[in-house]
Amino acid sequence: MILDLGCGSKKRPGAIGVDINPASGADVIHDLDVVPYPFESSTADEIYLDNVLEHLANVVTTMEEIHRIGKPGCLVRIDVPYFRSRWAAVDPTHRHAFAVDSLGYFDPAHVFFSEYHYSTARFSIQRVIFNERFPSTGTRGLLARAANRWPERYEQHLSPILPLDELTFLLRVIKK
Repeated sequence: MILDLGCGSKKRPGAIGVDINPASGADVIHDLDVVPYPFESSTADEIYLDNVLEHLANVVTTMEEIHRIGKPGCLVRIDVPYFRSRWAAVDPTHRHAFAVDSLGYFDPAHVFFSEYHYSTARFSIQRVIFNERFPSTGTRGLLARAANRWPERYEQHLSPILPLDELTFLLRVIKK
């Protein structure tokens, strides 16, 4: 099963679309701030959230629910505005901002996971990608390629003056 959580009117082909808006054309009408989601545990092979997570009330609760629904090894793709992007700040419905290490709290291989115990949900961060869906030509393309090669260096030194727009987190669900 493939889930497109918060699909809006652009549901991913082959996915079960979930959205709060009945006019969206989603297959399942559900408020993603209300848990549990209407899916059995360990049933999803892939889960997508395309510019959704920043709108939800509780990131930890949402990640725990994604973890519950995903099968072991389930691919999770989360696209969010990068915290330094004007797109992160301009939308009054955004509740959260995301940086390179924002989801490190859920990855046992990340230093934040062992320092802070926010959740028992575990994911393996496969990749964090800047501006994957934006044109990669010219200066911005060069900047995005550099940011993807050295994300922490970019975030610390260049992002304050040359901000990129979007982050994509590719995760895998870890279950015993």
